[in-house]
Amino acid sequence: MFVKDVEFVVSAYDEKHFPKPLDGEVCFVGRSNVGKSTLLNVLFGRRIARVSKTPGKTKSINFYLVNKRFYFVDLPGYGYAKRSKHEIDQWRDLIERYFKYRKTQIKLCVLLIDSRLSPQESDTMFVEWSRYFGTPIVVVLSKVDKIKKSEFAKRIEVVGEHLGVEAIGYSAITKLGVDKIVQKIERALS
Repeated sequence: MFVKDVEFVVSAYDEKHFPKPLDGEVCFVGRSNVGKSTLLNVLFGRRIARVSKTPGKTKSINFYLVNKRFYFVDLPGYGYAKRSKHEIDQWRDLIERYFKYRKTQIKLCVLLIDSRLSPQESDTMFVEWSRYFGTPIVVVLSKVDKIKKSEFAKRIEVVGEHLGVEAIGYSAITKLGVDKIVQKIERALS
């Protein structure tokens, strides 16, 4: 596995708490409860990122130092309706500031989308936002173990075409797609 060493660094609530830049960053983003922290734990090979059953729990940007050279960055989930508009605006503002202050450090955005759902307007906006900042992006369709095998390839094709980016099917349970995600990350950081 690509990740040999990992440690949690900081939960940043503003840019003053962002750690000193290193050799690059891979950020993980998506709607609340889509499985960002679970994917991070799969990539880390152990549980270090907090996983919550309650959507909208991550309110900060969490930085993980990988192989003492890179950061994997867990961004707050977006699009969760049971939070106040003020909280949602704060999270959006924090993510915007992350992109503004770290745009040269971000080597890849991993956008997670629940494979059982169609891409939401917020997912489409994030893809457009990544293009605006010139940040490479890959879409990971999570929870593919919960859809019929006959729908799998079609979902990947439809979502990829809809968003205009490559899509990878992934399951935390079966580990399907993990190797492809790792290849994308390795390529982006090399």
